[in-house]
Amino acid sequence: MARYTGPKNRLSRKEGIDLGFKTVGSHAHASLLRRLKVPPGQHGPKGTRRKVSAYGTQLREKQKVKRMYGLLERQFRRYYTMARKWRGNTGDMLVQFLERRLDNTMYRLGLAPTRTSARQFVSHGHVLVNGERVNIPSYLVAVDQVITLKPKGANIPAVKKLLDEKSFTPPEWLERKGPAGKVVRLPERDDVKEDINTQYIVEYYSR
Repeated sequence: MARYTGPKNRLSRKEGIDLGFKTVGSHAHASLLRRLKVPPGQHGPKGTRRKVSAYGTQLREKQKVKRMYGLLERQFRRYYTMARKWRGNTGDMLVQFLERRLDNTMYRLGLAPTRTSARQFVSHGHVLVNGERVNIPSYLVAVDQVITLKPKGANIPAVKKLLDEKSFTPPEWLERKGPAGKVVRLPERDDVKEDINTQYIVEYYSR
């Protein structure tokens, strides 16, 4: 299955929440917020969201989180398999693996306006980890690693605007100084502010 290349707002409207595809404050983001509760499709404005079964609820939660982090089904299932084999709560470990992705870490550090743009920065070679170029968005960061945006990437207008935002505060597992950030500890479930029900995902894959 190829990566989805259609309208991103359609996915957010399908799940009924803002999945973070559009830069906050942009015209596209404002448009999404106005239509967020309207299902996509030609009958969207008149349609209503039907009652969902237990399986449907589990599926929608899995799809929501998978789309939030920009993953394909095979990738997402691989993270679940890794989490299940790890000691500890499977749902919490799943979130930790997703959060530790380099593209997500860039987004959490405020070095990219969206996860999609963060993935592009990584793929295009704009990101250094401990001084070495890493162009794999799925790279899992570790404690004490330093993530740096190269000067060319830091001069991108959208990034410069983020760097000038003095009120931004990264999650507690990260710290940032200018165009660089450091992993001070592994992320925990409470570090993720998005509404994610990992129990539904575990139940979906445990069928």
